[in-house]
Amino acid sequence: MDTDVTAVLEGARTASRTLAASGELLRRQALEAIEDVLRAERAKVLAANAEDMAAASREGISGALLDRLLLNETRFETMLKGLREVAALPDPLSETRKVGTRPNGLEVFRRRVPLGVLAIVYEARPNVTIEAASLALKSGNAIVLRGGREAGHSNAALVKAAQRGLSQAGLPTGCVQRLESDSRESVKQLLQAVGGVDLVIPRGGPQLMAMVDEMARVPVIRHGQGITHVFVDESADSKMAEEIVFNSKVQRPGVCNALETLLLNRQWALSDGWPKLARRLVREGGVQLRVDPASATALAREGIPCSAVLESDYRTEFLDLVLAVRTVPSVGDALAHIAEYGSHHTAAIVTANRQNAERFLQEVDASCVLWNASTRFNDGGELGLGAEMGISTSKLHAYGPMGLRELTTEKFVVCGTGQVRC
Repeated sequence: MDTDVTAVLEGARTASRTLAASGELLRRQALEAIEDVLRAERAKVLAANAEDMAAASREGISGALLDRLLLNETRFETMLKGLREVAALPDPLSETRKVGTRPNGLEVFRRRVPLGVLAIVYEARPNVTIEAASLALKSGNAIVLRGGREAGHSNAALVKAAQRGLSQAGLPTGCVQRLESDSRESVKQLLQAVGGVDLVIPRGGPQLMAMVDEMARVPVIRHGQGITHVFVDESADSKMAEEIVFNSKVQRPGVCNALETLLLNRQWALSDGWPKLARRLVREGGVQLRVDPASATALAREGIPCSAVLESDYRTEFLDLVLAVRTVPSVGDALAHIAEYGSHHTAAIVTANRQNAERFLQEVDASCVLWNASTRFNDGGELGLGAEMGISTSKLHAYGPMGLRELTTEKFVVCGTGQVRC
């Protein structure tokens, strides 16, 4: 293993023991100190991000990735807000629950404890650096951050600020560290760092997940691609459907919970609601529609531009203003489509039919399923977690946005009065 990676992991392991033994007050004070440092160094962080943005623009990076990379004043404040919310959340490590008392008098408890050393692999989105660090610290875990090359200056500035806050609070800077290498080899070393890393959280697309499948020797929880669906059922209110679909697709198309495939009930696709929705997506949202023949008919009558959808489009996370559309006869057919093409990330149904809604909520295998709400709500902050380490598309031991509780486990604590086993 590379000596730099080894040194980082050794520092994280040492720091994790100190952090796990710290009290909730000290960990909260550390988060508050990090917020103070970030506020003081706002200009430095934003300047570092501007440098990353300029370099990315010169390299011709896509608009969607540029949007993920951008850290402006609004997003900076949102990042600080998330940090405050995490700091104010109940301490997950204060939880001890009694399992029971055995016939021999032994009292059995389960106590929540940190996982130890976490590593996260991600690209762009420098706000993830602080979200991940805050959740790790609050839950008593050290964290190693391996961001993408495109956000190198931003992440370096953010980690330096976090480490200054840790020092001010009296905690070791090894609690939050950044791998400077952006090579494939550095990811491989994390995935194979048996004894050095307790959990790796990879956030990325098919190439990264294939690498994880091939090389991982340590526990991994995937944050895979978001092939996200909305199904507009026959009884859907047209205005509600329009608002939910437009928000799901257009509000921020370059993120994993943005809509990628729109499923339309065949009868609803024949109503006035579909061309009205399509016109708004195209004219106001700038969305390129890729549609099947059944949904194209109404658009042709209205002169709304679209192109023919390919089967491969239903397997694509566009992360851009492109939307695949398919018409289906029933909720059962929508469920079958999602089972075939979905990525276990997010799916929503728009309907006034409770029976169809309950069936959809029950049968869709996704980390978050919504009824009459935008897919953009599959987010740790929006669901009350303060922030998220990632959205798990695995099922062990977390499914959906990963907050404090998902970064801990339980150990048995047994109290006796001298009992021995016969």
